[in-house]
Amino acid sequence: MKRSKLYRARLAMVDRQTALPLDESLKILKQMPVAKFDETVEISFRLGIDPRQSDQIVRGAMVLPKGTGKTTFVAVVADGDAAQQAKDAGADEVGFEDLVDRIRGGWLDFGVLIATPAAMKIVRTLGRTLGPRGLMPNPKTGTVTDNVGDAVSEAKAGRVEYRCDRGGCVHVPIGKLAFPFEDLLTNAEAVVHQVVRARPASAKGIYVQSVTVCATMSPGVRVDVKSMAKA
Repeated sequence: MKRSKLYRARLAMVDRQTALPLDESLKILKQMPVAKFDETVEISFRLGIDPRQSDQIVRGAMVLPKGTGKTTFVAVVADGDAAQQAKDAGADEVGFEDLVDRIRGGWLDFGVLIATPAAMKIVRTLGRTLGPRGLMPNPKTGTVTDNVGDAVSEAKAGRVEYRCDRGGCVHVPIGKLAFPFEDLLTNAEAVVHQVVRARPASAKGIYVQSVTVCATMSPGVRVDVKSMAKA
């Protein structure tokens, strides 16, 4: 595969055989030549789990302490008092059957969809549309709730969701490359703690097997798992 000049310049700064403390790995990303846009920084974990087992799926959501660096369009399916709470909290689009009909008709211009438990009866009919895009509300990620005001506020404040893939890996955005180094580190440490706490009780052996950080157009920088655990 032919790599860009920018990627090759960045790759020259990375020792792929050496794992570094988390802060040092982020410093290398910050020192790399910049792209023409503000890239997203991501931390990735390879976990010692078997995603084929339902009790070993690692999934959840959290609010990044320093935010995500982007504005999230939040839609809410609710009625009555819950709909008013969503509007007061700053939801961008609020509706009930009318909103579900719009989504069924192809409107998908939102980043997060929140619904009350009562609304899920009609939202479930959108499974084939929302499921493949990862937009289906789910109680495990806090997007099915009666406290829609809090859910909207969290989504606006920098809420991220994570879920292991078929290979047992978890990828979580931790902000933008233009963030101050201290903010990226704070977000990264918060994600590490969250993923470690999410260890399934049935997982055996070494849980966090490897960790890397990268930007949108950069190679991955390995993180020393042992030093990260001590920290």
